[in-house]
Amino acid sequence: MSTRTLRRHALAIFRAAVAAADPGAAVKRYLERFDPARFRNIYVVGAGKAGASMAAAAERVLGARITDGLINVKYGHLAKLRHVRLEECGHPVPDRKGMAGAERIARLVTAAQRHDLVVCLISGGASALLPLPEPPVTLKETQETTRLLLASGAGIHEMNAIRKHISRIKGGQLARLAWPARVEALLLSDVIGDDPGVIGSGPTAPDASTFADCLRVLDRYRIRRRIPAAVRKRLEQGARGEIQETPKPEDPIFSRVRNRVVGSNRLALAAAARRARELGFRTLVLSSEIQGETREVARMHAAIAREIARSGQPIPPPACLISGGETTVTVRGRGLGGRNQEFVLAAAIDLAGLPDTVILSAGTDGTDGPTDAAGALAAGDTLSRKPDARAYLDGNDSYHYFEALGDLVKTGPTLTNVMDVHVLLVGSRR
Repeated sequence: MSTRTLRRHALAIFRAAVAAADPGAAVKRYLERFDPARFRNIYVVGAGKAGASMAAAAERVLGARITDGLINVKYGHLAKLRHVRLEECGHPVPDRKGMAGAERIARLVTAAQRHDLVVCLISGGASALLPLPEPPVTLKETQETTRLLLASGAGIHEMNAIRKHISRIKGGQLARLAWPARVEALLLSDVIGDDPGVIGSGPTAPDASTFADCLRVLDRYRIRRRIPAAVRKRLEQGARGEIQETPKPEDPIFSRVRNRVVGSNRLALAAAARRARELGFRTLVLSSEIQGETREVARMHAAIAREIARSGQPIPPPACLISGGETTVTVRGRGLGGRNQEFVLAAAIDLAGLPDTVILSAGTDGTDGPTDAAGALAAGDTLSRKPDARAYLDGNDSYHYFEALGDLVKTGPTLTNVMDVHVLLVGSRR
Protein backbone atom coordinates (compact mmCIF):
# COMPACT_ATOMS: atom_id res chain seq x y z
CA MET A 1 0.00 0.00 0.00
CA SER A 2 1.23 3.50 -0.74
CA THR A 3 1.96 5.92 2.08
CA ARG A 4 -0.97 8.08 0.93
CA THR A 5 -3.31 5.09 1.23
CA LEU A 6 -1.93 4.18 4.64
CA ARG A 7 -2.50 7.73 5.86
CA ARG A 8 -6.10 7.61 4.70
CA HIS A 9 -6.65 4.23 6.37
CA ALA A 10 -5.12 5.38 9.67
CA LEU A 11 -7.57 8.27 9.82
CA ALA A 12 -10.51 5.97 9.01
CA ILE A 13 -9.50 3.59 11.81
CA PHE A 14 -9.26 6.46 14.29
CA ARG A 15 -12.66 7.80 13.24
CA ALA A 16 -14.17 4.37 13.89
CA ALA A 17 -12.80 4.46 17.43
CA VAL A 18 -14.30 7.90 18.06
CA ALA A 19 -17.69 6.87 16.68
CA ALA A 20 -17.79 3.87 19.03
CA ALA A 21 -17.06 6.15 21.99
CA ASP A 22 -20.28 8.17 21.50
CA PRO A 23 -21.90 7.97 24.95
CA GLY A 24 -25.38 9.05 23.92
CA ALA A 25 -26.79 5.63 23.09
CA ALA A 26 -25.42 4.09 26.29
CA VAL A 27 -26.85 6.87 28.47
CA LYS A 28 -30.23 6.54 26.76
CA ARG A 29 -30.34 2.75 27.23
CA TYR A 30 -29.47 3.02 30.91
CA LEU A 31 -31.99 5.73 31.80
CA GLU A 32 -34.82 3.97 29.98
CA ARG A 33 -34.83 1.46 32.84
CA PHE A 34 -36.16 4.07 35.26
CA ASP A 35 -39.75 5.14 35.80
CA PRO A 36 -39.59 8.93 36.23
CA ALA A 37 -42.88 8.85 38.16
CA ARG A 38 -41.10 7.17 41.07
CA PHE A 39 -39.25 10.37 41.88
CA ARG A 40 -40.53 13.71 43.10
CA ASN A 41 -37.74 15.67 41.44
CA ILE A 42 -35.03 14.72 38.96
CA TYR A 43 -31.80 16.69 38.79
CA VAL A 44 -29.17 16.23 36.06
CA VAL A 45 -25.68 17.42 36.93
CA GLY A 46 -22.12 16.66 35.96
CA ALA A 47 -19.04 17.74 34.09
CA GLY A 48 -16.81 16.70 31.24
CA LYS A 49 -15.98 17.16 27.59
CA ALA A 50 -18.78 14.76 26.66
CA GLY A 51 -21.25 16.43 29.01
CA ALA A 52 -23.35 18.01 26.25
CA SER A 53 -23.94 14.78 24.32
CA MET A 54 -24.63 12.85 27.53
CA ALA A 55 -27.12 15.50 28.68
CA ALA A 56 -28.84 15.45 25.28
CA ALA A 57 -29.38 11.70 25.68
CA ALA A 58 -30.75 12.22 29.18
CA GLU A 59 -33.19 14.79 27.84
CA ARG A 60 -34.41 12.38 25.18
CA VAL A 61 -35.45 9.95 27.93
CA LEU A 62 -36.48 12.19 30.82
CA GLY A 63 -37.62 15.31 28.96
CA ALA A 64 -39.78 17.69 30.98
CA ARG A 65 -39.49 15.46 34.06
CA ILE A 66 -36.10 17.08 34.64
CA THR A 67 -36.61 19.56 37.48
CA ASP A 68 -33.29 21.30 36.96
CA GLY A 69 -29.87 20.55 35.58
CA LEU A 70 -26.40 21.99 35.06
CA ILE A 71 -23.28 20.51 33.51
CA ASN A 72 -19.84 22.11 33.24
CA VAL A 73 -18.27 21.59 29.81
CA LYS A 74 -15.12 22.71 28.05
CA TYR A 75 -15.35 25.86 25.94
CA GLY A 76 -16.93 25.03 22.59
CA HIS A 77 -18.22 21.58 23.62
CA LEU A 78 -21.91 22.46 23.30
CA ALA A 79 -25.26 21.08 22.15
CA LYS A 80 -28.79 22.45 21.96
CA LEU A 81 -30.63 21.52 25.16
CA ARG A 82 -33.98 22.49 26.66
CA HIS A 83 -33.91 21.37 30.30
CA VAL A 84 -30.21 21.18 31.26
CA ARG A 85 -27.98 24.24 31.30
CA LEU A 86 -24.39 24.07 30.09
CA GLU A 87 -21.62 26.15 31.65
CA GLU A 88 -18.55 26.58 29.44
CA CYS A 89 -15.34 26.70 31.44
CA GLY A 90 -11.59 26.16 31.43
CA HIS A 91 -9.66 22.95 30.77
CA PRO A 92 -7.04 21.63 31.57
CA VAL A 93 -6.47 24.52 33.95
CA PRO A 94 -9.70 25.39 35.84
CA ASP A 95 -11.14 28.90 35.77
CA ARG A 96 -13.69 31.08 37.59
CA LYS A 97 -16.56 30.01 35.36
CA GLY A 98 -15.85 26.42 36.28
CA MET A 99 -15.90 27.28 39.97
CA ALA A 100 -19.15 29.22 39.61
CA GLY A 101 -20.76 26.26 37.85
CA ALA A 102 -19.46 23.83 40.48
CA GLU A 103 -20.92 26.00 43.25
CA ARG A 104 -24.34 25.95 41.55
CA ILE A 105 -24.13 22.18 41.09
CA ALA A 106 -23.30 21.77 44.79
CA ARG A 107 -26.31 23.90 45.78
CA LEU A 108 -28.57 22.00 43.40
CA VAL A 109 -27.73 18.52 44.73
CA THR A 110 -27.80 19.71 48.33
CA ALA A 111 -31.47 20.59 47.80
CA ALA A 112 -32.29 17.01 46.72
CA GLN A 113 -34.28 14.91 49.20
CA ARG A 114 -34.88 11.19 49.77
CA HIS A 115 -37.59 10.88 47.10
CA ASP A 116 -35.51 12.68 44.46
CA LEU A 117 -33.16 11.35 41.79
CA VAL A 118 -29.79 12.90 40.95
CA VAL A 119 -28.41 11.81 37.57
CA CYS A 120 -24.70 12.60 37.50
CA LEU A 121 -23.00 12.56 34.08
CA ILE A 122 -19.21 12.43 34.28
CA SER A 123 -16.72 12.25 31.41
CA GLY A 124 -13.11 13.09 30.69
CA GLY A 125 -12.02 16.52 31.80
CA ALA A 126 -14.40 16.62 34.77
CA SER A 127 -11.55 16.97 37.26
CA ALA A 128 -10.54 20.34 35.81
CA LEU A 129 -14.11 21.36 34.99
CA LEU A 130 -15.40 20.96 38.56
CA PRO A 131 -13.09 23.23 40.57
CA LEU A 132 -14.57 23.87 43.99
CA PRO A 133 -11.61 24.36 46.33
CA GLU A 134 -12.00 23.86 50.06
CA PRO A 135 -11.23 27.16 51.83
CA PRO A 136 -8.73 28.55 52.56
CA VAL A 137 -7.44 27.08 49.27
CA THR A 138 -8.34 29.50 46.47
CA LEU A 139 -9.02 28.98 42.78
CA LYS A 140 -5.71 30.63 41.93
CA GLU A 141 -3.89 28.17 44.16
CA THR A 142 -5.81 25.28 42.60
CA GLN A 143 -4.76 26.52 39.15
CA GLU A 144 -1.11 26.74 40.17
CA THR A 145 -1.22 23.25 41.68
CA THR A 146 -2.75 21.88 38.47
CA ARG A 147 -0.04 23.51 36.32
CA LEU A 148 2.73 22.10 38.50
CA LEU A 149 1.27 18.60 38.40
CA LEU A 150 0.78 18.72 34.63
CA ALA A 151 4.39 19.77 34.11
CA SER A 152 5.83 17.30 36.63
CA GLY A 153 4.94 14.15 34.71
CA ALA A 154 2.52 12.93 37.39
CA GLY A 155 -0.03 10.36 36.21
CA ILE A 156 -3.77 10.99 36.19
CA HIS A 157 -4.35 8.80 39.28
CA GLU A 158 -1.75 10.82 41.20
CA MET A 159 -3.12 14.15 40.03
CA ASN A 160 -6.67 13.22 40.93
CA ALA A 161 -5.73 12.11 44.44
CA ILE A 162 -4.53 15.66 45.13
CA ARG A 163 -7.49 17.27 43.37
CA LYS A 164 -9.88 15.28 45.59
CA HIS A 165 -8.23 16.39 48.79
CA ILE A 166 -8.36 20.12 48.08
CA SER A 167 -11.96 20.04 46.82
CA ARG A 168 -15.45 20.24 48.32
CA ILE A 169 -17.03 18.18 45.54
CA LYS A 170 -14.57 15.54 44.32
CA GLY A 171 -13.65 12.20 45.89
CA GLY A 172 -17.21 11.15 46.79
CA GLN A 173 -18.11 14.51 48.24
CA LEU A 174 -20.82 15.23 45.64
CA ALA A 175 -22.53 12.05 46.85
CA ARG A 176 -22.20 13.33 50.41
CA LEU A 177 -23.89 16.60 49.42
CA ALA A 178 -26.71 14.74 47.64
CA TRP A 179 -27.49 12.37 50.52
CA PRO A 180 -30.16 11.03 51.09
CA ALA A 181 -31.32 11.35 47.45
CA ARG A 182 -30.89 8.47 45.01
CA VAL A 183 -27.79 9.03 42.83
CA GLU A 184 -27.23 7.37 39.47
CA ALA A 185 -23.81 8.27 38.08
CA LEU A 186 -23.08 7.44 34.43
CA LEU A 187 -19.39 7.55 33.65
CA LEU A 188 -17.50 7.78 30.38
CA SER A 189 -14.07 6.49 31.32
CA ASP A 190 -10.92 8.36 30.34
CA VAL A 191 -8.61 6.64 32.82
CA ILE A 192 -6.58 3.43 32.87
CA GLY A 193 -8.57 0.61 34.46
CA ASP A 194 -11.97 2.41 34.35
CA ASP A 195 -11.98 2.99 38.13
CA PRO A 196 -15.07 5.08 39.10
CA GLY A 197 -13.02 6.59 41.92
CA VAL A 198 -10.57 8.05 39.41
CA ILE A 199 -12.87 9.08 36.52
CA GLY A 200 -13.38 12.82 36.91
CA SER A 201 -11.82 12.55 40.38
CA GLY A 202 -14.76 10.39 41.47
CA PRO A 203 -17.34 12.94 42.71
CA THR A 204 -19.85 10.16 43.44
CA ALA A 205 -17.48 7.27 44.19
CA PRO A 206 -15.68 6.16 47.36
CA ASP A 207 -12.14 7.50 47.52
CA ALA A 208 -9.36 5.01 48.22
CA SER A 209 -6.65 7.69 48.33
CA THR A 210 -5.61 9.59 51.46
CA PHE A 211 -3.94 12.84 52.45
CA ALA A 212 -0.77 10.85 53.09
CA ASP A 213 -0.89 9.50 49.52
CA CYS A 214 -1.03 13.09 48.25
CA LEU A 215 2.12 14.05 50.12
CA ARG A 216 3.91 11.02 48.70
CA VAL A 217 3.02 12.18 45.17
CA LEU A 218 4.41 15.65 45.85
CA ASP A 219 7.60 14.16 47.23
CA ARG A 220 7.95 11.69 44.36
CA TYR A 221 8.01 14.56 41.87
CA ARG A 222 9.90 16.90 44.21
CA ILE A 223 7.30 19.65 44.17
CA ARG A 224 6.11 19.74 47.80
CA ARG A 225 7.91 23.02 48.43
CA ARG A 226 6.79 24.50 45.13
CA ILE A 227 3.02 24.11 45.50
CA PRO A 228 1.03 26.94 47.10
CA ALA A 229 1.41 27.11 50.88
CA ALA A 230 -2.35 26.75 51.54
CA VAL A 231 -2.47 23.52 49.54
CA ARG A 232 0.59 22.09 51.26
CA LYS A 233 -0.76 23.08 54.70
CA ARG A 234 -4.13 21.41 54.05
CA LEU A 235 -2.55 18.17 52.86
CA GLU A 236 -0.15 18.07 55.80
CA GLN A 237 -2.97 18.77 58.28
CA GLY A 238 -5.02 16.00 56.72
CA ALA A 239 -2.14 13.55 56.94
CA ARG A 240 -1.94 14.32 60.67
CA GLY A 241 -5.66 13.56 61.08
CA GLU A 242 -6.68 17.16 61.72
CA ILE A 243 -9.05 17.31 58.71
CA GLN A 244 -11.85 14.91 57.78
CA GLU A 245 -10.93 12.44 55.05
CA THR A 246 -12.88 12.03 51.81
CA PRO A 247 -15.70 9.42 52.01
CA LYS A 248 -14.46 5.82 52.05
CA PRO A 249 -16.23 2.65 50.75
CA GLU A 250 -17.86 1.84 54.10
CA ASP A 251 -19.59 5.23 54.31
CA PRO A 252 -23.41 4.74 54.42
CA ILE A 253 -23.97 7.52 51.86
CA PHE A 254 -23.00 5.05 49.13
CA SER A 255 -25.96 2.78 49.91
CA ARG A 256 -28.05 5.05 47.68
CA VAL A 257 -25.41 5.63 44.99
CA ARG A 258 -24.70 3.59 41.87
CA ASN A 259 -21.75 4.27 39.55
CA ARG A 260 -21.92 2.75 36.06
CA VAL A 261 -19.22 2.96 33.35
CA VAL A 262 -21.07 3.40 30.03
CA GLY A 263 -18.08 3.85 27.68
CA SER A 264 -14.34 3.15 27.68
CA ASN A 265 -11.15 3.05 25.65
CA ARG A 266 -11.42 -0.72 25.40
CA LEU A 267 -14.70 -0.47 23.47
CA ALA A 268 -13.23 2.18 21.17
CA LEU A 269 -10.19 0.03 20.36
CA ALA A 270 -12.43 -2.93 19.52
CA ALA A 271 -14.28 -0.79 16.96
CA ALA A 272 -10.99 0.46 15.52
CA ALA A 273 -9.77 -3.14 15.14
CA ARG A 274 -12.95 -4.12 13.28
CA ARG A 275 -12.46 -1.23 10.84
CA ALA A 276 -8.80 -2.16 10.31
CA ARG A 277 -9.73 -5.73 9.42
CA GLU A 278 -12.36 -4.46 7.00
CA LEU A 279 -9.60 -2.46 5.30
CA GLY A 280 -7.52 -5.62 4.85
CA PHE A 281 -5.03 -5.37 7.72
CA ARG A 282 -3.90 -8.18 9.96
CA THR A 283 -4.70 -6.53 13.26
CA LEU A 284 -3.46 -6.77 16.83
CA VAL A 285 -4.72 -4.72 19.78
CA LEU A 286 -1.72 -4.31 22.07
CA SER A 287 -3.43 -2.84 25.15
CA SER A 288 -6.00 -0.32 26.34
CA GLU A 289 -3.82 0.48 29.34
CA ILE A 290 -0.77 2.11 27.76
CA GLN A 291 0.85 4.58 30.11
CA GLY A 292 4.27 5.96 30.96
CA GLU A 293 6.52 8.65 29.51
CA THR A 294 5.23 9.52 26.05
CA ARG A 295 8.57 9.43 24.26
CA GLU A 296 9.51 6.02 25.61
CA VAL A 297 6.13 4.50 24.75
CA ALA A 298 6.41 5.96 21.24
CA ARG A 299 9.86 4.45 20.73
CA MET A 300 8.49 1.05 21.76
CA HIS A 301 5.80 1.31 19.10
CA ALA A 302 8.41 2.31 16.51
CA ALA A 303 10.55 -0.70 17.46
CA ILE A 304 7.60 -3.02 16.88
CA ALA A 305 7.04 -1.44 13.46
CA ARG A 306 10.62 -2.14 12.50
CA GLU A 307 10.32 -5.74 13.68
CA ILE A 308 7.15 -6.23 11.62
CA ALA A 309 8.88 -4.83 8.54
CA ARG A 310 12.00 -6.97 9.09
CA SER A 311 10.64 -10.32 10.27
CA GLY A 312 6.85 -10.23 10.06
CA GLN A 313 6.56 -10.53 13.85
CA PRO A 314 4.31 -10.35 15.82
CA ILE A 315 2.09 -10.17 12.71
CA PRO A 316 3.04 -9.95 9.05
CA PRO A 317 2.19 -6.99 6.83
CA PRO A 318 -0.14 -5.50 5.90
CA ALA A 319 -0.28 -5.04 9.66
CA CYS A 320 -2.20 -2.78 12.02
CA LEU A 321 -1.23 -2.39 15.66
CA ILE A 322 -3.70 -0.52 17.86
CA SER A 323 -3.24 0.65 21.43
CA GLY A 324 -4.86 3.09 23.80
CA GLY A 325 -4.47 4.72 27.15
CA GLU A 326 -2.94 7.93 28.40
CA THR A 327 0.75 8.70 28.49
CA THR A 328 2.45 11.60 30.27
CA VAL A 329 4.85 14.29 29.09
CA THR A 330 7.55 15.77 31.27
CA VAL A 331 7.70 19.35 30.00
CA ARG A 332 11.22 20.75 29.61
CA GLY A 333 10.82 23.12 26.66
CA ARG A 334 8.61 26.12 26.01
CA GLY A 335 6.93 24.96 22.81
CA LEU A 336 3.33 24.05 22.02
CA GLY A 337 1.92 20.55 21.77
CA GLY A 338 0.19 17.67 23.52
CA ARG A 339 1.01 14.11 24.45
CA ASN A 340 -0.36 12.69 21.17
CA GLN A 341 1.60 15.09 18.97
CA GLU A 342 4.73 14.43 21.01
CA PHE A 343 4.10 10.67 20.72
CA VAL A 344 4.02 10.87 16.92
CA LEU A 345 7.07 13.13 16.73
CA ALA A 346 9.15 10.82 18.93
CA ALA A 347 8.03 7.79 16.91
CA ALA A 348 8.76 9.55 13.60
CA ILE A 349 12.40 9.98 14.56
CA ASP A 350 12.81 6.23 15.11
CA LEU A 351 10.78 5.37 12.00
CA ALA A 352 12.85 7.58 9.72
CA GLY A 353 13.56 5.84 6.41
CA LEU A 354 11.18 2.91 6.99
CA PRO A 355 8.99 2.66 3.87
CA ASP A 356 5.25 1.98 3.84
CA THR A 357 4.80 2.86 7.51
CA VAL A 358 2.40 5.32 9.13
CA ILE A 359 1.73 6.16 12.76
CA LEU A 360 -1.15 8.18 14.19
CA SER A 361 -1.94 9.17 17.75
CA ALA A 362 -4.92 11.30 18.74
CA GLY A 363 -7.28 12.03 21.60
CA THR A 364 -10.84 10.79 21.21
CA ASP A 365 -12.08 14.11 22.61
CA GLY A 366 -10.68 16.01 19.65
CA THR A 367 -8.19 18.04 21.68
CA ASP A 368 -4.58 17.35 22.59
CA GLY A 369 -3.11 19.52 25.30
CA PRO A 370 -3.67 23.29 24.92
CA THR A 371 -4.02 23.03 21.12
CA ASP A 372 -6.77 22.87 18.50
CA ALA A 373 -5.54 19.50 17.23
CA ALA A 374 -6.56 16.01 18.36
CA GLY A 375 -3.10 14.66 17.54
CA ALA A 376 -0.83 14.09 14.57
CA LEU A 377 0.20 11.64 11.88
CA ALA A 378 3.65 10.74 10.53
CA ALA A 379 5.27 8.30 8.11
CA GLY A 380 8.68 6.84 7.44
CA ASP A 381 9.42 9.75 5.10
CA THR A 382 8.39 12.52 7.52
CA LEU A 383 11.95 13.45 8.54
CA SER A 384 13.01 13.68 4.90
CA ARG A 385 10.39 16.40 4.52
CA LYS A 386 11.44 18.26 7.69
CA PRO A 387 14.74 17.00 9.16
CA ASP A 388 14.87 19.17 12.32
CA ALA A 389 12.51 16.91 14.32
CA ARG A 390 14.91 16.46 17.24
CA ALA A 391 15.07 20.19 17.96
CA TYR A 392 11.27 20.42 18.02
CA LEU A 393 11.03 17.38 20.30
CA ASP A 394 13.60 18.81 22.70
CA GLY A 395 11.55 22.00 22.89
CA ASN A 396 8.21 20.17 23.39
CA ASP A 397 7.10 21.96 20.22
CA SER A 398 5.43 19.12 18.31
CA TYR A 399 2.45 21.27 17.27
CA HIS A 400 4.53 23.67 15.17
CA TYR A 401 6.52 20.80 13.65
CA PHE A 402 3.42 19.06 12.32
CA GLU A 403 1.62 22.30 11.51
CA ALA A 404 4.36 23.15 9.03
CA LEU A 405 3.87 19.76 7.34
CA GLY A 406 0.08 19.82 7.36
CA ASP A 407 0.08 16.62 9.42
CA LEU A 408 -1.96 17.67 12.43
CA VAL A 409 -5.14 15.65 13.00
CA LYS A 410 -7.99 18.11 13.57
CA THR A 411 -11.51 16.88 14.32
CA GLY A 412 -12.99 19.68 16.41
CA PRO A 413 -14.81 18.78 19.65
CA THR A 414 -16.14 15.21 19.39
CA LEU A 415 -18.29 15.46 22.57
CA THR A 416 -16.79 12.23 23.88
CA ASN A 417 -13.58 11.28 25.67
CA VAL A 418 -12.15 7.80 26.27
CA MET A 419 -8.45 8.65 26.33
CA ASP A 420 -6.11 8.28 23.36
CA VAL A 421 -5.85 5.93 20.38
CA HIS A 422 -2.57 4.98 18.69
CA VAL A 423 -2.68 3.42 15.20
CA LEU A 424 0.46 1.92 13.60
CA LEU A 425 0.27 0.64 10.01
CA VAL A 426 3.00 -1.30 8.20
CA GLY A 427 2.10 -1.89 4.57
CA SER A 428 4.87 -4.22 3.41
CA ARG A 429 7.79 -6.31 4.61
CA ARG A 430 11.33 -5.15 3.88
